Amino acid sequence: MCMASGPGRNMFESTKIIGRKIYLRVKELSSAAFEKITGPLISVHQWVNMSNVIVQLNSTHSAKTCKAALGYSFAAVTMDGPGMFNFTQGAIHGDPFWDAVRDGLLAEPSHESVECQKPKPILIPTGEMSKPYPWHPEMIDIQTITIGSLAIVALPGEFTTMAGRRTREALKNEFEAQGKPGMHVILAGLCNVYTHYITTFEEYQIQRYEGASTIFGPHTLSAYIQLFREQVKAMVQDTVQDLPNLPEPDILNIINATFLFPVMDSKPLGRKYGDVLQDVKPIYRVGEVASAQFVGANPRNSVENMTRFTFLTVEKYDNTLADWLIHCNDASWDTRFIWTKGNWGHSTAVVEWHIPNNTEPGTYRLQYFGHHKEFLHSIRAFNGKSSEFEVSDSEFLKF
Repeated sequence: MCMASGPGRNMFESTKIIGRKIYLRVKELSSAAFEKITGPLISVHQWVNMSNVIVQLNSTHSAKTCKAALGYSFAAVTMDGPGMFNFTQGAIHGDPFWDAVRDGLLAEPSHESVECQKPKPILIPTGEMSKPYPWHPEMIDIQTITIGSLAIVALPGEFTTMAGRRTREALKNEFEAQGKPGMHVILAGLCNVYTHYITTFEEYQIQRYEGASTIFGPHTLSAYIQLFREQVKAMVQDTVQDLPNLPEPDILNIINATFLFPVMDSKPLGRKYGDVLQDVKPIYRVGEVASAQFVGANPRNSVENMTRFTFLTVEKYDNTLADWLIHCNDASWDTRFIWTKGNWGHSTAVVEWHIPNNTEPGTYRLQYFGHHKEFLHSIRAFNGKSSEFEVSDSEFLKF
């Protein structure tokens, strides 16, 4: 079995390698840039019901998008991470067993959806499932921005390479038809609402993972191109105010996800939440990893505080102020927070600091922050501290 893993030894190293390659290429292109972007900033944004867009295919034929649904090949996934059971890519027929499981546990797709989504065999009729909350949005926002001769198209999903090429070409042609030739069209993927993949009509017929994940049916790409062309036309003709715009939908707040089972924590006898189970070493050299393990609690209990909350801090002692100052937190590339669930509500939390080579020598410590909820008790905050340790930039350490 082939499974993609990236160019590094792990996902962190792979992300760093890929990110650096992107940065170097962008830097190279920026250095070679020859056209200065000038002109007004114009933006148009719409809410559209993507489950019911009439698509004008040509002068005599039209089609429409569908209620959202995921196909059988969605469950097969890709080489980045294959799925389970007997699901395979390229499936254009359902399976009686999985159809029965779907109908019994989730929902049976309507005849309208089955016909509209063909040749996709529907595995999960997400657009017809609303308990405890809608499984997929149908109100999608689309957006186009221009700055002089540059147009940025906000794509609400992952367009395949060919779908992207067709979208860009169609919009360049639309700009030209409206009297603005030479526009540079940039497609910005994964913007605003996420609607899975968007394939071409031909790719959809094959029903590999991406086609099965094109949730609004075989004419999804044509619908998006039509909508974006209308935005381009309105921007150039200064008629943005005349574009149809449906009301903004209610946004689901995951903090109030009451359909999830409540999380109950417990701690080992004689221990407190945040107690150190495995402490740091007394001294580290730059390039090493400082690590401490704590009595933990489920991170889900911290969800209400996530707008201002960090699970960890690395702190440096300031001799002048005689106080501890935050050096970095869980937003840093150099830190890791690893939570492990145990039995009977027990859990552990590991805080790691991968000490950069440019770290100043000094005295440091690690802190862990969390929230625990025990049976018949409310959620309570806690924290734990490691012992102090020294960071040295010396090649050899003295003990």
